[in-house]
Amino acid sequence: MQRDAMLTQLGYAPNNALLSQLEKIENNTIGYDKIQKHIMDLHDHLKVDGSYVALSNSNDYFKIKVEAPSSESALEAHEKIKHFSDKFKVKINKLNNKETYYILGYEG
Repeated sequence: MQRDAMLTQLGYAPNNALLSQLEKIENNTIGYDKIQKHIMDLHDHLKVDGSYVALSNSNDYFKIKVEAPSSESALEAHEKIKHFSDKFKVKINKLNNKETYYILGYEG
């Protein structure tokens, strides 16, 4: 997938800074080519729960932000993230005391 298209699908208006940030994330994410499509699928699945995948501003990784409007939606979002991680062998890291995960890469 082209970087412009990926940024657009994630809800960003592509520009040089975001394209550069995405390139750094791609290079930092182990096995990115194996999981890219699954990351976008996860983003689409999480939107119904008010959650999403985004570019992290503080680390060169994709982040998953759980911003569900209810505890039931939040629980569903966390289950989708776990399913994504287990099914596609993606290493994720949940931040302590936050509803945020980082996608570290493929651990196949």
